[in-house]
Amino acid sequence: MNPMMNPQQQRPSFGRRATSAFTRLLVTLLILALGGAVVFLLSQLNARTFTLALENGQVVVMKGRMLPTGAVPYRPGDPRLADAYAPIAVEGRDVSSLVEQKFTERDELDRALFPVLEGLARPKVQSDDPALLEKGLYYLRRADLLSGLTQEQRHSLETMKADVAFFQARQKLEEARRDVAEALAQLKLAAESRNRNTQRANQLLTTVGPAAQALDKALRAVDGSLGETPIPPPAPEGQQAAQPQAPGTQPAPAAPRQEQGVQTTDSQTQQRPEGTGTAR
Repeated sequence: MNPMMNPQQQRPSFGRRATSAFTRLLVTLLILALGGAVVFLLSQLNARTFTLALENGQVVVMKGRMLPTGAVPYRPGDPRLADAYAPIAVEGRDVSSLVEQKFTERDELDRALFPVLEGLARPKVQSDDPALLEKGLYYLRRADLLSGLTQEQRHSLETMKADVAFFQARQKLEEARRDVAEALAQLKLAAESRNRNTQRANQLLTTVGPAAQALDKALRAVDGSLGETPIPPPAPEGQQAAQPQAPGTQPAPAAPRQEQGVQTTDSQTQQRPEGTGTAR
């Protein structure tokens, strides 16, 4: 470089400096835009991610926030989904393997939650204890709300629902029997007192009473564990009273039948010696 050159000539021109500054600014903005895009994509990916956390003996479904990291308890707006993904009491079961997993889709979460609900429901729905059965039905209802189950999981769920259908039907029949018994007791009270509904109460007792009593006896015959409170009959019916499933409901007609049986046996016993004596 020539030492005798003018210092102003050694400085870059204004155009060059402006171009260099604009280039640096453009590169900085591009880096910031790429960084923002990466943060946005990571935030979107995290917001779609589900995880499971174990808190106070319960499995809590967590959903990622709109940030690159972090999660909050999942609380969907749909009440049905809120019931499906509510915290699950694990009752001492080992769920450590689930807590370590991440799920990018809700279907994956459903398939992971089903074994937990199935393990909690299966032993309870096979119990005769009404309290345990009710808990098992609760877990079954929650499992039925999961839409992302596999075909095999759906088949297992339907099998459990079929197994518990008998207990549900028996419970409903017992509730119906009790309701009918209570209704007939009220009708009998109305029929025995003089009021404006006495005649209609008697008509209902006469019409509905035999069918209700037959239902009561049929249920007792099928399952002796059903209730023990007999349905009051509206009128004496000897044919129904003779059945042993409802002893004491109509004792009056039952006594003559027993006497008839004894008399018939005595007459046959008396006739046999006479016949033998004659033959001799």
